[in-house]
Amino acid sequence: MSISEAIGVDIGGTNLRVARVSASGTILEARSERISRDPRTVLDRILTLATALSTARVKGVGVGVPGRVDSAARRVLSGGFLDLAGVNLVQRLEDMAGKSVMLDSDCNMALVAEMRAGAAMGRQHVVMLTIGTGIGGAVALDGRILRGRASGGQLGHLTVVHDGLPCNCGRKGCVETTSSGTALGRLIAEALLPAGTRIEALLEAMATDEVARCVVTAWAAPLRDAIDSLVATIDPELVVLGGGLGQAACRAVAGTPARSPWYQCPVEPAMLGDDAGVIGAALAALD
Repeated sequence: MSISEAIGVDIGGTNLRVARVSASGTILEARSERISRDPRTVLDRILTLATALSTARVKGVGVGVPGRVDSAARRVLSGGFLDLAGVNLVQRLEDMAGKSVMLDSDCNMALVAEMRAGAAMGRQHVVMLTIGTGIGGAVALDGRILRGRASGGQLGHLTVVHDGLPCNCGRKGCVETTSSGTALGRLIAEALLPAGTRIEALLEAMATDEVARCVVTAWAAPLRDAIDSLVATIDPELVVLGGGLGQAACRAVAGTPARSPWYQCPVEPAMLGDDAGVIGAALAALD
């Protein structure tokens, strides 16, 4: 029997996604549910969903985790909205599923998917930011994910506002505090707009609505500054914006062009949407 499938697990700030994926990156079967803030509950749900989706054709399991990960040691170092550092995720999952487990950051997994089957196909030097509950980051140089000693690519923690709002990482003014989905919700509330106001509506209204324009600018301008710094540092071929707010963030950033003629780079939305994490995790497991 040909073994050509893997289970991908994407642990997001809001949702847990688990899928059985083919070697070509096609999702064959998937499950998704709201995520708990309790690490042990999350581990139990991963075990249950991964076991339910597993078949004899499944070679292994790939898990994308928010926060700092030592992929080589298969260990979570720390997290933000959900901290899995104290949970022996890999060992328990291998014992339960009977499959080898590959662990990496959720954004590294998403970038793997976009380079194999999405917006960054054919590119070797790519920066990716995932805009969701928080902001994740990943970098590929010469076609390989950049990890540094262990957990390079924490791009959501670039400082964009000196002495700004406190961040989960312990610093202040990180781009995650200004341009994530959580930050957008705060900006909408501060503007006294109705709860549930969507960024798409603000983007449509900003040409004629001063409040909408101010909210979008406050959300997008720090993100543009972070992108410009990354372009200056890494000189990528492409910057990809993914996550649940990636498409909207691309539209918003397009209205705040790069400030320096030196640091120009295409900024494009991810193609695989919320599926990128599980696809990349499964492809990494097959690798």
